[in-house]
Amino acid sequence: MTAFSGARRTFQLSDFDFELPEALIAQHPAAERSGSRLLDARELHLADRRFHELPDLLQAGDLLVFNDTQVIKARVFGEKSSGGKIELLIERVLQDNEVVAHMKVSKKPAVGGVLHMAGGRKAGGFDATLLGRWPNEMGALFRLRLTGPQGESPWELMQQHGHIPLPPYIEREQQTGQDPNQAEDEQRYQTVFAKNPGAVAAPTAALHFDEKVLAALEAKGVERASVTLHVGAGTFQPVKTENLKDHQMHSEWYNIPLPTLAALERCRLRGGRVIAVGTTTVRTLESWARTGQLSDDTNIFITPGFPFRVVDMLVTNFHLPKSSLMMLVSAFAGYEHIMGLYQHAIAQGYRFFSYGDSMLLQRLKEPAAADAAADQPMAAS
Repeated sequence: MTAFSGARRTFQLSDFDFELPEALIAQHPAAERSGSRLLDARELHLADRRFHELPDLLQAGDLLVFNDTQVIKARVFGEKSSGGKIELLIERVLQDNEVVAHMKVSKKPAVGGVLHMAGGRKAGGFDATLLGRWPNEMGALFRLRLTGPQGESPWELMQQHGHIPLPPYIEREQQTGQDPNQAEDEQRYQTVFAKNPGAVAAPTAALHFDEKVLAALEAKGVERASVTLHVGAGTFQPVKTENLKDHQMHSEWYNIPLPTLAALERCRLRGGRVIAVGTTTVRTLESWARTGQLSDDTNIFITPGFPFRVVDMLVTNFHLPKSSLMMLVSAFAGYEHIMGLYQHAIAQGYRFFSYGDSMLLQRLKEPAAADAAADQPMAAS
């Protein structure tokens, strides 16, 4: 593989910043999933392609690994008993009708307060009782118990009253109930193979795959496997500490089924390449490689210098400035290479972020050196 490594250095947050014209932030998906653009960035020489060309760039015996998580209708609007507006973004469903959520409100209600979501239980919606913060009293999230008119589960209540939780940079009118883009988003902000509900954000690199591309990959002799990582809202949060050692990475739950382990072993035995579809798949596979845990919570923070053990190639979208995902792709393909290809993408008018275009990357032959703090300990389950 071609190495794009530069001189030994310690990276800071400002190294991962760049200016992006607002017009390049995609507000809608491409007309066809595989009609989006694909920047072939495996080598120093960049090639502008279309996504449906991906099967031509892979080899028989390669293994594509997807994240099969399903985005849930986790954004719910309501009001406090006092009448103040409130918005919940449900990140995780616990036992006994309890959930963990982000809360957007002018003044936080007191513990024990009842929130009337989607009109409240008496009006056909449901109530949410605030139980405290999560995962502890200093946690940034909130734990609530949901009560529907017919004893519905949180999953049922979200399906009935929730909205697809689109990223903050995609402008919609969800709160008004008059969003003309609702049907499009419910279909296109979901992969064609999503099956395990629990994500509040899509594994966006996989949004480009349609049945035609999947059939072409199978005909080429490329094997497929899947993992599950329920993407959390933290994926959109920029890193805020200039010293990367001080950043507290958000935690997400993942699972690797046994058939996927078997597929990985077959791929290695035949000399194929493991190609991760999306950074969430990278985080899942590399978390397992470090801990041996097939199902766990992970807060793995991948920055330049990280020793990749599983993934050889990566299909991914273009990421937010100063984000942990910018650091991950820089660790994977080389900082200078990534910053150069981003400038190329901007100059060529590529569409950015969740509904945007994609790129194909190849792992560095040898990881670029970086400070040892990049390889941070994992979260306990």
